[in-house]
Amino acid sequence: MENNMKFSSEKVAFGRHETFALRYSWLTKGLHGLSKDKNNSVFTDDNAVIHFGVGRNMVSSIRYWLTACQLITPKIPHDISPIGHFIFDKNKGKDIYLEDEATIWLMHWLLATNSTTATAWFWFFNKFHKPEFTSAELQTALTDFINENIIEKKRPSASSIKKDIALLTRMYIQSTTNKRNSLEEALDSPFSLLGLVTQSDSGQIFQFKPEARTSLPIGIFAFAVAQYIELRQLITIPIEELMYSKSDFATLGSVFKLTESDLITKLELMIDYIPNLFDIRESAGIHQLYKVDSENKINPMLYLQKYYADIKTGIAA
Repeated sequence: MENNMKFSSEKVAFGRHETFALRYSWLTKGLHGLSKDKNNSVFTDDNAVIHFGVGRNMVSSIRYWLTACQLITPKIPHDISPIGHFIFDKNKGKDIYLEDEATIWLMHWLLATNSTTATAWFWFFNKFHKPEFTSAELQTALTDFINENIIEKKRPSASSIKKDIALLTRMYIQSTTNKRNSLEEALDSPFSLLGLVTQSDSGQIFQFKPEARTSLPIGIFAFAVAQYIELRQLITIPIEELMYSKSDFATLGSVFKLTESDLITKLELMIDYIPNLFDIRESAGIHQLYKVDSENKINPMLYLQKYYADIKTGIAA
């Protein structure tokens, strides 16, 4: 798997979503269409609009979100990732229709750590830390980041930045109306359920604050930790580095918007979730997360397999 967790000024992408937010059915539709397509042309041939039942621009958007959520490879011909198969396989998928909020947390992790294909999302969750802001402030902050950190030939237009900001906030905000019809519900992005971004009554101010994320299952959190450790090829890491983004890498605490105490609580629960993989130790007054077996890699999928197996058998995760 390509390491998209580290920001590179030369590998960025903005405004490729055709201004459409991810919708509930799109990941399933896209992956099922691709899995049946031997020629890998499901997104480009003349029947794509008919196959997906949406307009041409929406077809492009579906393909973009599959790539942004790291469910297919960016390069054509597309390959479905192991997680894409594991969650969405038509016959064996663990949560084909995104019925478990845990899967939405998983998709959020994959999106917010994808610096190369979903750069604005990566920046927002890993580099932007204001607890309250307006859309204009967010747009200015992203523009400043781009000008300071991205090479000139890769910088997007002002209109692309504006579109990314408008879509980003819309995807993570729940509809404020109580009486929503089916169309409005369909337009809500699955990520709005997570409560990571809230909105003032006036609708002008957004809140973006660390909280104890009780709806984030330990199995999904542990998958993220293990993937982070393995992609960075680490044996040990200070817990503080899991909390705060101090480098060009994505960070657990930032992506999930956790409080320090909740991060530590979840790490402790993770250690017991699958024993003998990780431990917390103190060295020179610094608490660190250790791989128990420093010689062998940990397969992050072990945590997903356990979580979805436990759910199927009724064991609380």
